[in-house]
Amino acid sequence: MSLAPILSLKGVSKRFGGLTVVKDVSFDVPPGARMALIGPNGAGKTTVFNLVSGFYKPDEGDILLEGQALQSLPSRKRIGMGIARSFQNIRLMPHLSVVENIMLGQHSRVSGMLDMLTPLSAFARSHWRQEAEALLEEMGVDNYRGEVVATLPYGIRKKIEVVRALAARPKIMMLDEPAAGLNAAETDNLTAFLEQISARGTTLLIVEHDMGLVRRLCDHAVVLNFGAKIYDGPTATVHENPDVLEAYLGPRHAGTEAPRRQKEAGHVA
Repeated sequence: MSLAPILSLKGVSKRFGGLTVVKDVSFDVPPGARMALIGPNGAGKTTVFNLVSGFYKPDEGDILLEGQALQSLPSRKRIGMGIARSFQNIRLMPHLSVVENIMLGQHSRVSGMLDMLTPLSAFARSHWRQEAEALLEEMGVDNYRGEVVATLPYGIRKKIEVVRALAARPKIMMLDEPAAGLNAAETDNLTAFLEQISARGTTLLIVEHDMGLVRRLCDHAVVLNFGAKIYDGPTATVHENPDVLEAYLGPRHAGTEAPRRQKEAGHVA
């Protein structure tokens, strides 16, 4: 018996003026999944992330976390319920240390206004700091704990942003182009890092253009084109789908590209 999805989109649409950017999109994310949300530029992927995380409200449809509707909840409460998110452009505090940035990720777990500064307590050995340092150690980046973020290599900052999201103890982590700006070695390192996070039991939903990372990390893919879902299935066979090929290559090339890619993948003798 399959487990109930941790995240569900049901007939979700979003318009900006007369432009529909997400059209009747439905898909489920099972608990523990490593799912990719992919598609050409402008397909609506980041808009879906913004709808789930609460930056936008859908015009139609439902978004549910473990069966609970999210549409009326502000972004902060969604984080508290277990949705964490990173952005394509790093949004760390560059003037703070690594451990202080991780502690900022703990704020979703405090309750009132007077508690908001608790994670950044002046007490150097507060339990919040100890927890943040333990998380850095668990994820293998504790040697950077005291470094100012602005001084770190870009690839390390990408990792730190992911660890900060983990500090909220999310049920599902949404990563928007985590490999953007990374070289091949950094991308391989980040992929292994995300595999480690998945092994902790965190569900991953990833927007990514690097198909090498997607094929290595993700077992399932949802493909959007012009805001509509055109594929929902295994990552291993996404390159064989004619609608996906047409979306990426255009109708003139899609028909001839599928047999060649199948042969390269070993599907055709």
